[in-house]
Amino acid sequence: MAEGQDHKLWGGRFAGGPAPALEAVNRSIGTDIRLWPFDIQLSKAWSAALGTAGVLTAADVAAIQAGLDRVAARIGAGEAPLASDEDVHTFVDRLLHQEAGEPAGRLHTGRSRNDQVATGTRLWTMDALARVDGLLLQLQQVLVEQAEAQVEAIMPAYTHLQRAQPVSVAHWLLAHFWALSRDRTRIAAARRSAAVLPLGSGAIAGSAFSVPRTQLQRDLGFDSVSPNSIDAVGDRDFIADTLYALTLVGTHLSRIAEDLILFGSSEFGFVRFGDAYSTGSSMMPQKRNPDALELARGSGARMLGDLTTLLVTLKGLPSGYNKDLQEDKRNLFDAVDGMTLLLPAVAGSVATLTFDRVRMRAAVNGAMMATDLADYLVRKRVTFRDAHGAVGRLVREAEEKGVDLAELPIASFRAAHSAFADDVLAELRPETSLSHREIEGGTGPQAVRTQLEAARALLR
Repeated sequence: MAEGQDHKLWGGRFAGGPAPALEAVNRSIGTDIRLWPFDIQLSKAWSAALGTAGVLTAADVAAIQAGLDRVAARIGAGEAPLASDEDVHTFVDRLLHQEAGEPAGRLHTGRSRNDQVATGTRLWTMDALARVDGLLLQLQQVLVEQAEAQVEAIMPAYTHLQRAQPVSVAHWLLAHFWALSRDRTRIAAARRSAAVLPLGSGAIAGSAFSVPRTQLQRDLGFDSVSPNSIDAVGDRDFIADTLYALTLVGTHLSRIAEDLILFGSSEFGFVRFGDAYSTGSSMMPQKRNPDALELARGSGARMLGDLTTLLVTLKGLPSGYNKDLQEDKRNLFDAVDGMTLLLPAVAGSVATLTFDRVRMRAAVNGAMMATDLADYLVRKRVTFRDAHGAVGRLVREAEEKGVDLAELPIASFRAAHSAFADDVLAELRPETSLSHREIEGGTGPQAVRTQLEAARALLR
C-alpha cells in the first residue's frame, strides 16, 4: 500500500469504500488522538502477551516494541494524522507498519478496537484522575494555610444567607476543605472503577488465543481483570463515575466561589482579591472582578451537562459495544480539561486573598448570640422552650428600640426572665460564644486547632 493511501483496519468484505459523509461522521481521531500514548503502551503490553502465548516470536515482539517506540517518538515530535486515519488506533497502526514492517501486521491478532479503545480510555482516565487529585490536594493545602492564619479571626456564619452565629474564619475555610476531601475519596473510587482491564475481551466474545490477561494487568497497572467480555467492551460506568465525581468537585468549587464573590463585594468587604487573580472592566477603572471564581461558579453546570449526556447515551444502548460509545470521550475530555484549568485558578485565588478582620468582626452583632443567651438560661435549669421564648422577647424589644441586643439594659434581661443575672452580658461577646463550642467539629478555638491538625494529617 503506497504512503498516504487508506490504511483501514477493516473493509475486506466491502466492494467499495464508505461514502464521504459516513467517513466524516465516523472519523474520531480529532477527539481520540490524545489516547495515543496509552494506545502505544497497551500495544506494547499486548505484543508481549502474544509472545507469551506463542503467537508471536521473540523477534516479532522485539520488532513491534522497537517500532512502537519509534512511533511514539514521531508523534511526540509533532507528526500529525492523515485525513485517511479514521481513529488513533489506525494512526498508530499505520506508523507502526512503516517502522516495523511485516511483524506489525501480526499485532492486531486476537484483539479488537472494542477492547483496545476501552483499555486506552481506562488508562487515560486513571492518569487524568491522578492529575485531578493532585490539583485538589493543592487547593486543600492553600485552604489549610489560610486557615492556620485565621484561627483567632471571627466572622458571621450564615444560614438562609442571614447572619446566624459567629464562627472562626478558619472554621469556615475548613468547611470547604472537608468537602474537597470527600471529592478526593470519590476520585479515588472512580480510579478503582477504571482500573479493571478489558484487554483480551476481543470484539465481544473474548480472544481466541490464550493470552495471559494477568500479565497484561500487571504490565499495564490495572487492579483486576474484567470477568465478562460482553460487559467489558460496553462498560463505561467508570466514565460515569468520573463525571459524577467531577460534577461534585464543580459543585464544591461553585460554593467556594459564591462565598468568596459575596465576601469580596463592597457590601460585605470581608476579603480582598489578589491582583494576579482579578480582572478589570473595559469601562469602569475602579473595578476588581473575581473572574476565576465566577468561572468556577459556572463549572458545576458544565460538568453536570457532560454527566447527563453520557448517562442518556448509555441508557439507550443494548449490551456489548456500540458506536454511540465513540462519543463518551468528548464528555470525559471536556470535564477533565475544564477541571484541570479551574482548580489551579481557584487555588491561586484563595492563596492571594487577604482578610479584613476588623470588617468581619464588626459584622458580628449581639443578635447573633441569641442562642448563647438561651443556652445561658438552660445552664440555669430553664427549659430550652422557655429560654427560647424569653430571648425572642429580648430580640423583639431590641428591634423595636432600634438598638443592638447588647445595648439593652440589664433590667430588660431580668424582665424577660428572672434567671438572667449581671454576668449575662459576657454571653453577648462572640469570643464567649466560640469558647462554648469546643465540641469535636465545633468552632471553638481548640476544636478548630484540632481540626487543623486532622487536616494536616490527611494531607500528609
